[in-house]
Amino acid sequence: MALILRKPVIAITGSAGKTTTKEMIASILKQRWNIYKSSGNANAPRHTAGYAKKINAHHRAVVLEYGMSHHGQIRLHCRIIQPNIGIVTNVGTAHIGNFGGTIIGVANTKSDLIRNMKQTGLLILNADDRHSKLLDTKNFKGKIIKISKKNPSNYKAENIQYTLKGMKFQTKINGQQHEINIPVYGEHNIYNALFAIAVADHLGFKTNEIKRGLLTYRKLGRRLTIYRLKNKVKIIDDTFSANPNATQAAIDVLSNIGKGTNIAVLGTMLEMGKFSQKGHKSVGKYLASRNVNYLYTYGASAKLIAQGASENGFSKNKIKSYYNQAQLTKDLVKHLKPNTTFLFKASHGIGLNKTVKALLYHKSH
Repeated sequence: MALILRKPVIAITGSAGKTTTKEMIASILKQRWNIYKSSGNANAPRHTAGYAKKINAHHRAVVLEYGMSHHGQIRLHCRIIQPNIGIVTNVGTAHIGNFGGTIIGVANTKSDLIRNMKQTGLLILNADDRHSKLLDTKNFKGKIIKISKKNPSNYKAENIQYTLKGMKFQTKINGQQHEINIPVYGEHNIYNALFAIAVADHLGFKTNEIKRGLLTYRKLGRRLTIYRLKNKVKIIDDTFSANPNATQAAIDVLSNIGKGTNIAVLGTMLEMGKFSQKGHKSVGKYLASRNVNYLYTYGASAKLIAQGASENGFSKNKIKSYYNQAQLTKDLVKHLKPNTTFLFKASHGIGLNKTVKALLYHKSH
């Protein structure tokens, strides 16, 4: 029997951005309320069962992340704690191998949130995400709100800019245009902020509380963490997880904040199943069109990123593929020159963060 609470219960699912969206929402709601939120990225059904025992009458709202790596898991989350506010950040290629290797399979499973949340509740979707159109909303009786940067929506980000500390953009809240600042890079993080704005506005939070909450939200480690070293060397550590959408978003950050030599160090993306070849090559194709000077790949499947890049005009002389991490690290140390920006991106299981640590250690000694 699902735990049904008479308070806002916000559940977030999606192929990317779940944890950041949860942290941004929590940061705003904490400005005024005592809340309960899921910890880190602990988002399996067994974690939700643990949270159900810890939520009490003192919590004014609950903010949870509903992860899925297999069919039925979202339904199980909802059976443990039923949300009345649901967010699907996007429908992408994370764990696609476990859903028949098709986007339709992923969308159908993500739709379990819509089918199993409170049917008169609030659902928030991304109007720019083309695969979100595959979500099953036809029987949902509640209110649907949309966020976007491009398409018509209830909360639309405009005048987006990179700043020294993150991003700024403008959006309308209660009919008035406001400037919003977030302390993290990447246009994909603007979507996460818009979800947080939509929830907080719906729950009656003031604009200054929304702005302050977003400005002070705490980033989790190894998610576009930027180390600024001497001689204008920057290292972007995004080694916590990876899928094609998230990797392309990270490449955009490298393209925008790197002002000298830009080096992408990309490792294998796991749990891609039969989509693996297409997914890795699509990242290479995307990279070839961006402001990147050198590509280093690490791992067997990551070699397909190199292939995708060279097939789309990226110079083969500027690509190196590695299977030995010690050799990769040794060669990257030689690139620690002034005005160089490195991006490290791979699935957590690949261990690319060890190379990040080695470079930081080398640079500080």
